[in-house]
Amino acid sequence: MSIGAGIVLFAIGAILVWAVNVDLGWLNLDMVGYILMVAGAVVFIMGLILMFRRRRTDTITRTDIDGTHRVTRAPDDTAGL
Repeated sequence: MSIGAGIVLFAIGAILVWAVNVDLGWLNLDMVGYILMVAGAVVFIMGLILMFRRRRTDTITRTDIDGTHRVTRAPDDTAGL
């Protein structure tokens, strides 16, 4: 979800910088566009980092009847959001 939000923010910022030619006295749309582009890039990179981050989980199963212990290790493929 954050990857898509980053792309949308970047696209809106690019539209404000290069496609909109409106002069407002109280608001600089070019600066707002550049801010949105930087924010979109940061959100996109954070989304990629969270997506590729993997957590390791350990599942321990104990059997008391014969005294054996079995440990199973498997990576958790969730994004961790």
